[in-house]
Amino acid sequence: MSNTEEQVHAPTVGAKFIEPEDIHVAASLLFQAYRQDPLLMQILNEPNQSKYDAKLRALIRQELSRFSKSGQPILGIYIEHNLVAVACAFASHCEIEKSFGWHWRLTLMMGAGVLQAKQIMEKERAIKAHLGEMGEYYFLSFIAVDPHYQGQGYGHYLLSALDTLVRENDFMSGMAVFVTQGNQVNFFEEHGYHLVKEVVFRSVSGELLFKARTDVLEKPL
Repeated sequence: MSNTEEQVHAPTVGAKFIEPEDIHVAASLLFQAYRQDPLLMQILNEPNQSKYDAKLRALIRQELSRFSKSGQPILGIYIEHNLVAVACAFASHCEIEKSFGWHWRLTLMMGAGVLQAKQIMEKERAIKAHLGEMGEYYFLSFIAVDPHYQGQGYGHYLLSALDTLVRENDFMSGMAVFVTQGNQVNFFEEHGYHLVKEVVFRSVSGELLFKARTDVLEKPL
């Protein structure tokens, strides 16, 4: 066997806005990542597992739809042509009630429930109120890595791609995220996020974190 034949080519890894045909893959990754999220479990308030799953899937579909239709960034990490990680962020100046219209609200209410839809919008308003001094910023709503690829640095790769998103928009001061699980807090803090405020929403406590923009390029982990 020749040296050429013995060489193993590393797969190509890249970050980009996800392709439209990968929305269903993104939805699946987010469903797996947020199925046990304490805040969503409290908001959806559905003891029946199959009904809860259906509500969560409907919520994720609607969130991805509003991000896509309003031009908010949905970033993905691809290995070759396969989507293995995804992150959804929206600009702070994007007013949820005004920008996404009655159709989004109606569809969300039909899928998740009227009270649940109101609580989701209330959560976004409350978080914005705590970040009023940050000027214009991005808020990271969802982030997920395919379970088969976790522990291999793709989450940090994705956060580095979000840093680039912030740097490419001069008017953005940074990226915010609301985290309800301790191991996730450590993950974001390792990447330079700092505590803004501990927040309790609907009896679920979490930490509101923020990473200020930096124009220094970071090497993905």
